[in-house]
Amino acid sequence: MASCKTEHEPIGRLSMEFSAATDKGRVRENNEDNFGVAEDLNLFVLSDGMGGYASGEVASKIAVETIVSHCREAEKDPTLTYYGGLHLGASETGRRLASAISLANQAIRKEAEKDTARRGMGATVVALQFHDNRVFFAHVGDSRAYRLRNGSLEQLTHDHSFVADQVRRGKMTQAEADNSKLQNVLMRALGPEQDVVVDVSEQQTVEGDSFLLCSDGLSKELSDAQISAVLEESGDARECARRLIQMANEAGGEDNITVVVVRYAPSLVGALVARLGRWFKDS
Repeated sequence: MASCKTEHEPIGRLSMEFSAATDKGRVRENNEDNFGVAEDLNLFVLSDGMGGYASGEVASKIAVETIVSHCREAEKDPTLTYYGGLHLGASETGRRLASAISLANQAIRKEAEKDTARRGMGATVVALQFHDNRVFFAHVGDSRAYRLRNGSLEQLTHDHSFVADQVRRGKMTQAEADNSKLQNVLMRALGPEQDVVVDVSEQQTVEGDSFLLCSDGLSKELSDAQISAVLEESGDARECARRLIQMANEAGGEDNITVVVVRYAPSLVGALVARLGRWFKDS
């Protein structure tokens, strides 16, 4: 398992800590997940590769590296070309994340065309970036972003999978989706198509927020209640990431497991607000 952690002050006076970790799980022979952290950009990226053997690992690595590289180049040159459309209505940061993911889609396709053994390889991706007291998300596939605020866990992304689509349409219950043999069928991913639709969103940050990016190796093994409990109770981001992976492995570890935990170290006032929120929730 690889991990990293740091603390700094990217947004006003709020300090932020993070930890990113990955594990191949207990069933898979290799790890096709990858993550990237660009501290200078307050950018966090997670990708789950598909394609078997080494192809999935290649696809997820390309996704992460391309996204970080494109965002870093754009930081130096704001006039840098946008890829995949402008995402009208989104802010500059959101549009740039979408552009980076669209470029990653192209890069994966080009690599697959070079080697017939890698034809059809692909990846999911979820990215998070902080800027001006706001947090921005962009994703494709079923890797997820969650937020814990005042003791309440919310999934901030919608899975681009067949079963999730059926649940949203009312054609399948969540229980049926959880037990379906079609859980791994994706409606969107990086690589398979020339163009990909990237979902982009943003929201105001609140002191004491905790954010989690994860591959489906975590979300398919642990319930929202289990994830929420770990985010609330773990002492710091590193311990939180370690505990989540440990629990996913104990639950079966049938897939690669990758997590990125980002949280603000709250002030005394922020901690009091969070505690009151949990008290009202439980009362």
